[in-house]
Amino acid sequence: MNQKSGCCGGTKLIFACSGAADVGEIADRAARQMTRDGAGRMFCLAGVGGRVEPIMKTTEAAEQILALDGCDLDCVKKTLQQAGLTRFAHLRVTDLGLEKGKTPASDQAVASVAARAAALLT
Repeated sequence: MNQKSGCCGGTKLIFACSGAADVGEIADRAARQMTRDGAGRMFCLAGVGGRVEPIMKTTEAAEQILALDGCDLDCVKKTLQQAGLTRFAHLRVTDLGLEKGKTPASDQAVASVAARAAALLT
């Protein structure tokens, strides 16, 4: 599936944890892989947190939104909710059997999370 290119993303937006933990790196890399694969378009979580108007407008108009969190702190989910967004799918990397602090961000782990996450945007 093709998504719009450029700064404003497509109709299926992916917001990912990019935290310091290994599971945050996996979430971030999975979102980037999904973008390359055409499953959706990674978008700017910091812009949502800062309520940047063009980012908020694009996000509010999205057909689908995926919140991809690394761990049970759910920073992505909470950021979207605090911005008033409630219509999104949510996936937590640690719910897939990957353990925070003990899971190297391997290509295999990234591919596995990307595949599970992409299934939520179909």
